[in-house]
Amino acid sequence: MQLRPTEALELWRRTIAEGVRRDLPDLSTRQMAILLIVYTLPAPHTVRGLAAQLAISKPAVTRAIDRLGALDFVRRKTDEADRRSVLVQRTVRGSVFLREFGEL
Repeated sequence: MQLRPTEALELWRRTIAEGVRRDLPDLSTRQMAILLIVYTLPAPHTVRGLAAQLAISKPAVTRAIDRLGALDFVRRKTDEADRRSVLVQRTVRGSVFLREFGEL
């Protein structure tokens, strides 16, 4: 499906407005971008890798993951192969949230 820019914006506006009406968690654009990367692209995902993909700092990714973790949408796990690296993993609650958000 190919959308014109105005159609894409209208779809995004309606989706966001419906999320507000349903009192879904208020995620920043950065938090939503990280959540979508973690759930739509193949794992593994690291803080370093997410920062590189989005061209933002690792502390900015860490803050976003803190919020997503508090909502139980993602979880952190130390990478057993490289103990300095933190893996960002999916959760059931995050999967449910994105599925419901996608249905909006």
